[in-house]
Amino acid sequence: MNKKRVIGIGETVLDILFKEDQPQKAVPGGSTFNSIVSLGRAGVPCAMVTEAGGDHIGDMICRHLQDNGVSAEYVCRHEQVKSHISLAFLDENNDAQYIFYKDHASVSLDGKLPEITKDDVVLFGSFFAINPAVRPVVGELLRKAREAGAWLYYDVNFRKDHIADLPQVMGNIEENMSLADVVRGSKEDFEYIYGIHHVGGIYARVSNWCNTLILTDGPHPILVFTPEGCQEFPVEPVETVSTVGAGDNFNAGYIYAMMRGMEEQESRVAMAQRWSRDVCSQIGNNISDGLVASIKQEE
Repeated sequence: MNKKRVIGIGETVLDILFKEDQPQKAVPGGSTFNSIVSLGRAGVPCAMVTEAGGDHIGDMICRHLQDNGVSAEYVCRHEQVKSHISLAFLDENNDAQYIFYKDHASVSLDGKLPEITKDDVVLFGSFFAINPAVRPVVGELLRKAREAGAWLYYDVNFRKDHIADLPQVMGNIEENMSLADVVRGSKEDFEYIYGIHHVGGIYARVSNWCNTLILTDGPHPILVFTPEGCQEFPVEPVETVSTVGAGDNFNAGYIYAMMRGMEEQESRVAMAQRWSRDVCSQIGNNISDGLVASIKQEE
């Protein structure tokens, strides 16, 4: 597949990571943002469509993108708005519990947007992709991407905190799935959205909108559903330092493998797991210098 650029559409926050109630690191983040920065670090041309405040944190966000090879041309800055903050508390298993400081209703996208072509990959997801406050802009951008022939990857990433919003956003979730070439979600995501626990039932529902589903479930095998059937891939164990960004970098690794011409799901999932494991072995949101060097040596 001859794709040349990845465009991310999603929110940005400043992630402050805590271990035993002590701050360990502060770094710009956000689900799609983490994926795009890792892809930029690996040498993939990338751009990020997002919004940030006109404050010091917003400056950090733009600088972090540029320092990692990602265009910040489409970061919409709002001078009178404070950038969002996320506190991530790592437990004894190094899994993160989050507290978010952001106002979804204040989010707006009124800046410059990219012209998406058939040569582009579009990665989008989380609440930003279904937020009614920006849906008119995001929905139109995604529809234009589909019409142009871009390849779209939707990471559902639906959190329990938004269950009360489901009546308002369900249509946006299902439209996103209908526009995507690949939907990736956790078993938990779909339990929250549809109340379905059986994996076959989850695919039966998702396949109404998209026929390729990557379903993850923590340490349990990764399932890839297509019209040809279901493939199962074991999750390789890793000693975690932090799970922050693990799923985001799974997405990035999968897209990287696709852009390198890997057609088999086995190869794409193996690359996705490689990127995810790398992030779990450190405190940070993106792939390490070591993995970047290894990837470039292999090319």
